[in-house]
Amino acid sequence: MASEEPSQNPTNPEDQSQNEEGSGKKLSKKEAAKLERLRKRQEAAAAAAATNISSMAIDAADPLAENYGETPLDDLKSKEISGRKWTEVKELNEGLKDQDVLIRGRCQAIRAVGKKMAFVVVRERGFTVQCILTVTPDVVSAQMVKFATSLSRESIVDIEGVISVPATTITGATQQVEVQVRKLYCVNKAIPTLPINIEDAARSEEEIEKALKAGEQLVRVNQDTRLNFRVLDIRTPANQGIFRIQCQVENIFRQFLLSEGFVGIHTPKLIAGSSEGGSAVFKLDYKGQPACLAQSPQLHKQMAICGDFGRVFEIGPVFRAEDSFTHRHLCEFTGLDVEMEIKEHYSEVMDIVDRLFVTMFDSLNDTCRKELEAINAQYRFKPLKYLRKTLRLTFEEGIRMLKEAGVEIDPLGDLNMESERKLGQLVLEKYDTEFYILHRYPLAVRPFYTMPCYENPLYSNSFDVFIRGEEIISGAQRVHVPEYLTERAQACGIDVKTISTYIDSFRYGAPPHGGFGVGLERVVMLFCALNNIRKSSLFPRDPQRIAP
Repeated sequence: MASEEPSQNPTNPEDQSQNEEGSGKKLSKKEAAKLERLRKRQEAAAAAAATNISSMAIDAADPLAENYGETPLDDLKSKEISGRKWTEVKELNEGLKDQDVLIRGRCQAIRAVGKKMAFVVVRERGFTVQCILTVTPDVVSAQMVKFATSLSRESIVDIEGVISVPATTITGATQQVEVQVRKLYCVNKAIPTLPINIEDAARSEEEIEKALKAGEQLVRVNQDTRLNFRVLDIRTPANQGIFRIQCQVENIFRQFLLSEGFVGIHTPKLIAGSSEGGSAVFKLDYKGQPACLAQSPQLHKQMAICGDFGRVFEIGPVFRAEDSFTHRHLCEFTGLDVEMEIKEHYSEVMDIVDRLFVTMFDSLNDTCRKELEAINAQYRFKPLKYLRKTLRLTFEEGIRMLKEAGVEIDPLGDLNMESERKLGQLVLEKYDTEFYILHRYPLAVRPFYTMPCYENPLYSNSFDVFIRGEEIISGAQRVHVPEYLTERAQACGIDVKTISTYIDSFRYGAPPHGGFGVGLERVVMLFCALNNIRKSSLFPRDPQRIAP
């Protein structure tokens, strides 16, 4: 019995047009255009299907078809452990000549040379190697070469082949060997048209300007576009270098402090009151109680000192709600924080800063040469100048240098960005260093928990540290007397009730102590002379960006 239900098959656009005309209903221009677009899409899909069927027929007839193709999804579901030996691209060198290798990476560039030869540049974590497919009986077929040239850029491939050493220097890859391809499998395809090309994102401003002078227009990828498609942008050699250096900064920070008897701690990021004072906090509801995200681990790292840890450090997120639309501010960054007992003088804290950062700079220059070269290739910079014994100037000495240079600064005020840079320039000219400490800041410009100077209460036992004319570290001796701490908090407009547990921790006996905090991203930005902190933040959060 025939069904009376309407057919579920899609209507052919021509049939639909005829049906509507037969019913006396005239199509509008918009509807006609829509039907025409649908017809063209169906024709294109039919043609693509026909091509695929034809290609499958060719591959089926190719006796070497098993040597190439797309890896079935089932084979990628942790199906088995084959025991095959994988070689990283960075390990490919002349010592492996004539040896078989198995590599995995992305197709960075693909170039056909006729129908019998193709070049595929494969990239893995910033290192590249040139792979060659040449039609050879019983090894590489014409269909295999065609498959290689059909791959989209950034697709992930597995390649088996033999290492060869060319007679001339390879300019299009980091490794000075080639892989003569024997097998090629596509593990995962990238879409044919990428939002940004890695080649464009890796281009330096110098290259773009040079091309413009020669009458050639090269693509410039702006910062917002980079951040919108960050997963592609961080694949560039420079970005690979930046975030590997960031990892090393964190590692050196941790290892140095551990060697100095510090203990790593983890403090809460949800707190009842502001940790730094002021209104620049992210407020939230904590089970019906007002709370905020910690602006720093300041209060809790001091409490850890009161808990007899002696010397502590923390690496963790810091949140600032201030609307700072500058090249060096973020709403969330990674804080490197230190707190320690002081035996006699707050210079003991500055001694740690001195040795920590000289050790850090030495280590980065020694162990991260390739990463620094990759960064320098895109973002030109000169190596940081620093002394074996870090220069220390008082705030008053810094003000005097600025005044002598014609820059008027409030002697009891803070330095703005312009005056910091000017002072950095003066220090470089006079002392030949871009890394120095400025201490004894005016008390009025420091947080409530900062200890005043013993001989002049208008100044404090505090310091800032500068790289290339920009502040990266803020530190001080802390107030450890609860009555005076209460007085200072109230003077700074802080509700003492919200920090009562912090103040109470000093009522049970507290040693003199001090510490400092530094932003990880800012250290990397200034060491590499990058012009924006968003370049050294993997997925930056600023007043206008909370994705990706």
